[in-house]
Amino acid sequence: MEPLAACKKSRPAPVCRVIWAGLLLCVLLAGAVSAGSIQSYIGDTVKLSGYCYTSQTVYLFLTGPNLPANGVALDNINYPADQGGFTQVSVDSNNHWEYDWGTGATGGRLDAGTYTVWAVDGPNSLANLNEAQYSTISVTLSSPGIGYVTASSSPPGSAITTPVEAVPGILNVSSVPEDASVVVNGNYQGRSPISIPGLAPGTYLVNVSRFNYETLSTSATVEEGATTEMTATLRPKTGSLAINTSPEGANITLDGTAAGISPVTLNGIAAGNHTVNATLAGYVPFETEVTVIADQPVTTTIVLSRPASLIPEIPTPLPVPVTLGACIAAGLLFVLIRPRSGA
Repeated sequence: MEPLAACKKSRPAPVCRVIWAGLLLCVLLAGAVSAGSIQSYIGDTVKLSGYCYTSQTVYLFLTGPNLPANGVALDNINYPADQGGFTQVSVDSNNHWEYDWGTGATGGRLDAGTYTVWAVDGPNSLANLNEAQYSTISVTLSSPGIGYVTASSSPPGSAITTPVEAVPGILNVSSVPEDASVVVNGNYQGRSPISIPGLAPGTYLVNVSRFNYETLSTSATVEEGATTEMTATLRPKTGSLAINTSPEGANITLDGTAAGISPVTLNGIAAGNHTVNATLAGYVPFETEVTVIADQPVTTTIVLSRPASLIPEIPTPLPVPVTLGACIAAGLLFVLIRPRSGA
């Protein structure tokens, strides 16, 4: 087996950093053979190379922090190796292959940590490497932070490269509904929608909460010099509402939607204020506001009344003095005008 080439770091410019490392695919022995290890920074380009005598294609995949156990493609960490996620590299007529692995262009952000690059002579993930020839190399990636140069390689009179700080990113948080509290990594930021600038590249824990709604907790990845958009759709808290009427049998609507015949109990009603309407033939329609409390039962009773036009009128009796006077007057009149006998 040809020995692994020494790791050489070349940094011609603070933005374009290339890490050279030879990765030799061992095809003479079966089983895992470690080809060495390198140190690098997230965003660097690592040049992988080696020889393969048993296949015209080398299949590369990656394992490491927060990645699927069976590996992912080097150029797309969202593509699992056990589902065909390999980075395929052609082998030339001299049985040599090479690949420039851009650690900042992987379809997602890699976390700082130690990774293993697997070079296999067939499309085999970590789950079935006993069926293939392969070799590995360990790659430790650190957060870029502040860039640096080595003065020993600079000829006299050459320009000195100024250290470059990582460019911060921006996190924009919106919510449905709006005006929700936004907390990032335990620090209150304000009400949604909100733009949070000056964040160092990395993954942040975001909590979005609003009164009468369930708190939503999620993670958001901020990339260097980029803007990350996040929308949180909050789920309302609910309670139950029991509606009674006197008399019973009224048609009930809640916020304009039919809800049944009273008495009726409604479950899963969003916490907050609601409009209840009750209608029953022969009675005046009734409307009221009811407040539903999260995780608690609420009961309301509606007393219906009849319209005034349907209430029968009772005649008003004449005063007693008026009635007696009328009777006496009628008697006297009868005596005066009564015909006399013999006339």
